[in-house]
Amino acid sequence: MNTEKPNFYPERNEEVYLEYKNLDDRPGLLGDILSLMGNIGLSIKTINGVEVSQRALLVRTDNLWKLERFKWICEHVDEIEVGKMRTPTITDRLTLRHGRFIKRAEENKNIFRFTRAEISVVVDFLAILFDIDDTFLIGVRGMPRVGKTESVVAGSVSAGDKWLFLSSTMLKQTERTSLHKQEFDKGNVYIIDGAVTSKSTSTDHKRLVNQVINYDGTTVVEHPDLLIDDPFFKLTQDDFDYIIEIREHEDQEITYEKHKKRHWFESDNMDFF
Repeated sequence: MNTEKPNFYPERNEEVYLEYKNLDDRPGLLGDILSLMGNIGLSIKTINGVEVSQRALLVRTDNLWKLERFKWICEHVDEIEVGKMRTPTITDRLTLRHGRFIKRAEENKNIFRFTRAEISVVVDFLAILFDIDDTFLIGVRGMPRVGKTESVVAGSVSAGDKWLFLSSTMLKQTERTSLHKQEFDKGNVYIIDGAVTSKSTSTDHKRLVNQVINYDGTTVVEHPDLLIDDPFFKLTQDDFDYIIEIREHEDQEITYEKHKKRHWFESDNMDFF
């Protein structure tokens, strides 16, 4: 049985992300707006409320001029105010799915900030990145046991990708010094624990990590700052396409002072989640 929804307007293949703010959220306003869109020739693919008075939509059209026409009409409507209107980004799709705006650092728009309670959003974010046919170097910052490895593995599973640990403390401390030929695959997600690798005395391990970072695949580095500080790798923050920060709470400080004194995970409790 074919359960796929029919596409009544296949010619409307241009996707646009749209936000608008309710200035007077009267009953029936949403229905009026959606009817207007339908009459103009816009299909609504996804819609979600964001914060208190805003809505985000993913619409499809066969002509971007129809969006401009919609915006012009809304300028003469006192009840709403049209905001962003653009080709949807990864964060736009997350906003639509989870009904909340994704926080970015003011000093660097490639840094995204989450709390432990928002792990499901982090997993979706990573899954979308892993699913894109491109090469990414992704950093994941956070103190021990906030969900870094958990999120990366879950994102890989969601994207249907295989993950490989080059360094880790998941079950025991791992420092791989080589990969089998079949383990070099663009579809794999390579996971590096910067805390382990930066402390490693194995040149072969560091050479492998450097090789994978420069390989045509997606690599995730936990504690990226520790690799940036290691002169062996010659990395800067600008080399990372995305940096995700996870905290227990919004005010938690991410610090490496304890690591500099000794390895964070030199204890009987090796639970990295």
